[in-house]
Amino acid sequence: MSNTKITKVIMPVAGFGTRFLPATKCQPKEMLTIVDKPVIHFLVEEAVNSGIKDITFVTGRGKRAIEDYFDYAVELEQVLSISGKRDLISSIRQVSEMGRFTYVRQKEAHGNGDAILSAAHLIHRGEPCAVLFGDDVVDSEIPALKQMISVFEKYGDPVVALEEVPHNKTNLYGIVSGKEVEKNVFQINSIVEKPSVKNAPSNLAVVGKYIINYEILSILKRLRQNFSEGRELGITDALKIYLKDKPIYGLKFTGKRFDCGSKIGLLEATVHFALKHKEVNQEFKAFLKKLSKKLKYFLT
Repeated sequence: MSNTKITKVIMPVAGFGTRFLPATKCQPKEMLTIVDKPVIHFLVEEAVNSGIKDITFVTGRGKRAIEDYFDYAVELEQVLSISGKRDLISSIRQVSEMGRFTYVRQKEAHGNGDAILSAAHLIHRGEPCAVLFGDDVVDSEIPALKQMISVFEKYGDPVVALEEVPHNKTNLYGIVSGKEVEKNVFQINSIVEKPSVKNAPSNLAVVGKYIINYEILSILKRLRQNFSEGRELGITDALKIYLKDKPIYGLKFTGKRFDCGSKIGLLEATVHFALKHKEVNQEFKAFLKKLSKKLKYFLT
């Protein structure tokens, strides 16, 4: 059992977001909005609501908007103050005070493992940390990361987030095999990256949420030294090596996940959260009712 508290999270956000071009030509994909909050805001909320305040973004060129979003907006606050909009001042100031933010650059895109290593110098020897990738937004009563932290605190070994996916889509994910040691918690035997549908060991897919320890970071460092030019370093590469000698656990978390790295996933998330949004949900429901009548015509 581990007594080491997780206080830090690494959020790699250096990708180009090519699936959302041309919108991502001038803004990071993580700043695309779900109703009135960018995708990255949901990830930060997940970390903060899981008890983590030290948040490191691994950025790249063209990601300055993320830094600006989590910074104070003095000029905007002055304009809002003159207009008497104190409630809005409070809401935007809260964004900047959600956590303690650090930014490091991944100079070139060499895989998500390399992105994590860009922030490894901020993790002390023997210290675990969380990793959240900017595509996976989960709506749950208990944050998905907090659920994972509970598993880590019990077993003391790395934890990955798992979700059941349709068998015909297992070739799109890293798929695990393992033994269920308690409800929804699996001790993982193997991880296969994007297996063919017929060779997939299960339909339990790894999604972009991890709790790793310092040894995983050390394995990534060794792998990077030996990687050939042009090859990408993935976190799965390190997990596979770690699994040879020590256990990794997977949690099939409770909650609804949205893949906001795809157009359809972002659209689904927008509809889902709009229906829960106190300001717009009633008007949006009325719109959907009107739309449903037209959809019957188009879908027949």
